[in-house]
Amino acid sequence: MVFDIDMIKKLYAALPGKVEATRKLLGRPLTLAEKILYAHLYAPTTTSFERGKSYVEFAPDRVAMQDATAQMALLQFMTCGRSSVAVPSTVHCDHLIQAKTGAVQDLATAIDTNKEVYDFLASISDKYGIGFWKPGAGIIHQVVLENYAFPGGLMIGTDSHTPNAGGLGMLAIGVGGADAVDVMAGLAWELKMPKLIGVKLTGKLSGWASAKDVILRVAGVLTVKGGTGCIVEYFGEGADSLSATGKGTICNMGAEIGATCSVFAYDTKMSDYLKITSRAEVAALADGVREHLRPDEAVYNDPAKFYDQVIEINLDELEPYVNGPFTPDLAWPISKFAQAVKENNWPEKLEVALIGSCTNSSYEDISRSASLAKQAIDKNLKVQSEFTITPGSELVRYTIERDGLLNTFDQIGGVVLANACGPCIGQWARHIDDPTRKNSIITSFNRNFAKRNDGLASTHAFVASPEIVTALAIAGSLSFNPLTDTLKNKDGQDVKLDEPTGFELPPKGFDVKDAGYQAPAEDGSGVQVIVSPTSDRLQLLEAFKAWEGTDLKGLKLLIKAKGKCTTDHISMAGPWLKYRGHLDNISNNMLIGAVNAFNDKTDTVKNELTGEYGAVPATQRAYKAAGIGSVVVGDENYGEGSSREHAAMEPRHLGVRAILVKSFARIHETNLKKQGMLALTFNDKEDYEKIQEDDNIDILGLTEFTPGKPLTVVLNHKDGTQDAITVNHTYNEQQIEWFKAGGALNVIRAQFAAAKNN
Repeated sequence: MVFDIDMIKKLYAALPGKVEATRKLLGRPLTLAEKILYAHLYAPTTTSFERGKSYVEFAPDRVAMQDATAQMALLQFMTCGRSSVAVPSTVHCDHLIQAKTGAVQDLATAIDTNKEVYDFLASISDKYGIGFWKPGAGIIHQVVLENYAFPGGLMIGTDSHTPNAGGLGMLAIGVGGADAVDVMAGLAWELKMPKLIGVKLTGKLSGWASAKDVILRVAGVLTVKGGTGCIVEYFGEGADSLSATGKGTICNMGAEIGATCSVFAYDTKMSDYLKITSRAEVAALADGVREHLRPDEAVYNDPAKFYDQVIEINLDELEPYVNGPFTPDLAWPISKFAQAVKENNWPEKLEVALIGSCTNSSYEDISRSASLAKQAIDKNLKVQSEFTITPGSELVRYTIERDGLLNTFDQIGGVVLANACGPCIGQWARHIDDPTRKNSIITSFNRNFAKRNDGLASTHAFVASPEIVTALAIAGSLSFNPLTDTLKNKDGQDVKLDEPTGFELPPKGFDVKDAGYQAPAEDGSGVQVIVSPTSDRLQLLEAFKAWEGTDLKGLKLLIKAKGKCTTDHISMAGPWLKYRGHLDNISNNMLIGAVNAFNDKTDTVKNELTGEYGAVPATQRAYKAAGIGSVVVGDENYGEGSSREHAAMEPRHLGVRAILVKSFARIHETNLKKQGMLALTFNDKEDYEKIQEDDNIDILGLTEFTPGKPLTVVLNHKDGTQDAITVNHTYNEQQIEWFKAGGALNVIRAQFAAAKNN
């Protein structure tokens, strides 16, 4: 089944003309990202946009939402006044399934435990014309790649790893739910025109090296914030040699460098993947406009002229990498990893190895890993670590079961988990004797912040390719290098693992009995969306109050966060996923993972009303009850990680007025703006040190709030002294209107109400 074929035909029919018009407008050859971006402008333009500065309105082709973020997005959408979504949209139930015992039981438990939420999502999807993928159908990004992604398209998704679809030549960008609401409501979607990083790939992968090692290497070069505000465009003969799913892996984990998204040019590998996933018609259409789905030839010839930064990687020389612990950009080539483990005193024993996830669950990944599992059987090796496999979709799971790969994993003690996110997002009931004991795990996932997988600060999590993860599981040791080292088998013989082998695509094609898709009603006007007023998991939203029209004075400091503060620190996942549809209940996790700079503790801040220390959410609720606003202060790249808008909605709901940091991650800054918050940055980063625990804080200049004009923050210290510091912002006129109205959703409601009255 080909979804949205008429939309794709229309886009491709207009693409040549739009690309040529853009070429004339810019007066030069074009990169692929520029072709796609300018072809998706919300309204025609006669002027070019400046990368990194111009705010641009786009018209995405589709919206994808996972169940944890879809709840809040759709609770917002249903207040807009529309009868159906304006663009093709889907919901995917993948985040609420906890990995505990195995696929069958875990899925049954999730369906029972989350019935209220699944019923809500199914019914609201039915009502508003949204495609619904049931629990067990698979992880959003894998399902999108198999069914919806297409070369040259523009998509937004309420998950930070939405860029996975770049593996099929699509610009796919992670956003907060409020952005999704805009697009589903038929409004323009705003994005600062990204800068462009070109990654030139030469040579060809061989041996133990895999597509995952490309992005692990790039993460080491660019760090977790080196791609912020940028699209990463991969090109060169090395790029064309990678499988479409391998390209998807690279684009997926581009989120870990802060990139807006990543993309590959259309090629025969993408065409092959489209055909084997029953989309030969899309491949034929793409073949007809192939030159417009790739960078212009001049870009290949002199990339430095067209990209803001160029990185070159020779795939012939690429080593496998292992990244971590605690951050995905700490990159170690396998030849140096054992030494790093020893020098840093990381736990050498590997306790659990996990493969799969949205990043690495393709047929190619699974078949190459299975070839190593088969070697363990044939060479009489005992697997030393716990080993789990997470298929990315029912299509992949059914096919690898048919082809005997799951049976191979079963023979070495592997446990197959549900087609869901599971341990990748903290949905893992891990069995461990002592939760405080330092231990090591390794995954083929994308993210490895402290507590990310199992909620344990003591767990050292490392990220590698599925092949390396499987090899280390067999060895049970982080110091094992499968490229050079041998293992003793059950007979005491020294044996060496051969290089992994596999198939890019299943030789017998894909197969599935029930993919898990539910089409929406033809007419949803009679469908009822029921939210119980006594539910502790779902809560209808009330509009946030508009700005009072004055400067903000007498604000309290809620917390001065020290060091890395991701959206996991601001609004944890794991057990808190239960409350993603209930803003008040989930607000009880607000900033409980952030480290207080004044005492180096988490979830312990000073309540200025009582002088006592307590939990962050409880302290903020006390301020809210007293009618007092507050400020959160943070460090660099504040809000990196997941796209979850709850990290912006919770402080807004509880009465925090401003977030003041050294720098923001892109999605989080946008989410704050959408909710009517003040997202501010220090003009002088050293001013972070001036923030004192007992400060009363004033924010001045709001009555003249204008783009490009800094504001002033006055720190009224307990000893009677003051510090007036300059703070910057990136608000444009539209975003200032969001702030004044109390949030973007209030503006949308007013627009639809006015349209109805006219």
